[in-house]
Amino acid sequence: MTSPQWFLLIGTLLLLRGLSATLLKRLPVTPAIIYLAVGLLVGPSALNLFHFNPLKESALLEALTEVAVLISLFSAGVKMPAPFSFALWRAPLMLATVSMALTVALVAAFAVFVLGLPLGMGVLLGAIVAPTDPVLATDVQIRHPGDRDQLRFTLTCEAGMNDGSAFPFVMLGLGLLGLHGLGDFGLRWVAVEVLWATASAVLIGAVAGMVLARLGWKLRREPHQHELLDDFLGLGLIGVVYGLCVLVDAWGFLAVFFAAVALRQTEQKLALRSQSRGDGEHPPKVSEGALVFKEHLERLSEMVLVILVGGTLFVDSWTWGAVGLALFLFLVVRPLSVVIGLAGTDSVWRIRGLAAWFGVRGVGSLYYLMFAIQQGLPEALALQLTQITLIVVTLSILLHGASVKPLMAVFWRRGIPRR
Repeated sequence: MTSPQWFLLIGTLLLLRGLSATLLKRLPVTPAIIYLAVGLLVGPSALNLFHFNPLKESALLEALTEVAVLISLFSAGVKMPAPFSFALWRAPLMLATVSMALTVALVAAFAVFVLGLPLGMGVLLGAIVAPTDPVLATDVQIRHPGDRDQLRFTLTCEAGMNDGSAFPFVMLGLGLLGLHGLGDFGLRWVAVEVLWATASAVLIGAVAGMVLARLGWKLRREPHQHELLDDFLGLGLIGVVYGLCVLVDAWGFLAVFFAAVALRQTEQKLALRSQSRGDGEHPPKVSEGALVFKEHLERLSEMVLVILVGGTLFVDSWTWGAVGLALFLFLVVRPLSVVIGLAGTDSVWRIRGLAAWFGVRGVGSLYYLMFAIQQGLPEALALQLTQITLIVVTLSILLHGASVKPLMAVFWRRGIPRR
């Protein structure tokens, strides 16, 4: 496709998306299915007007998916409930750690014993498809900061954390393939990728979020009464936190999510303290002011990236191995990992059942795939991983996108468990 054709296609889609917002809400499927259909139609599967080659454009796709995930993680974080408590967060913490590790292990076993892949590639594949997606799962995420739906909270919080907790397994897979140093007996991997990168990310994010919240609160109140640009502050917080994490080898995705959580929770605490003192009107919050802009960017990135996914697929991309692994992931691995991860928590069985199905895979998996390719993954392995990952993401869009609205409607009619 030429540049004018690209402008025409994207511009038309943006106009249609803007004009049909109400109609799309009433459809029984998610907008991502519509975007995927457009990509398949204009891509090599149908009209062959364009073909996006993820191997040749891996650097570009890595940057696009990286930005999309960061924006989505920030949006998810500022909608988290305040204050933080272990009892409230126990379920998503278990899903982001125990269930994550079990998912990687089971997918790696399937890849090695069924697909015949090397162990390192199996672990890497498991790490790529294990994290649930904060971009494509908007229909099962918290809708606004006051949303008290327990299912939405659990899935949103899990997606916010496991995009960071997947990174150690990505590095483990690369290490087993000889593309990253693990140290003697894996000690360097444990010390750096698991302990240091995780702990420092949470610390950097929490401190940055708290500092911005207090600074914004102070500047907006008397005697300063400054006007602040919340959109710029939100983007600035993402950039600073992520940049610091890259410099100190910490997991930036995890840090951005916790920075957004700390930003909102600190602002909530300051507002409650001000209310108890009778200080009068509360100044606007950076977290709420930046949220609308981030959600619009999130929708735009979803549309562009899902169209690109459709534009990468050929008819012969649908191999039995790729489809089999995707179904194994959705029908066996996800339910089993959720049941084990949530064992001993106070989550009701309806919550566990829906959480076991709604493990949406999407943009996060594409990012990890492009990251691995950029680390020097051999072309043959990269091609095989790309084919499997794209089929997993495509089937997730179709299966989860077609089932989310009907299942959630039944869930609401029976009463929503709240926190």
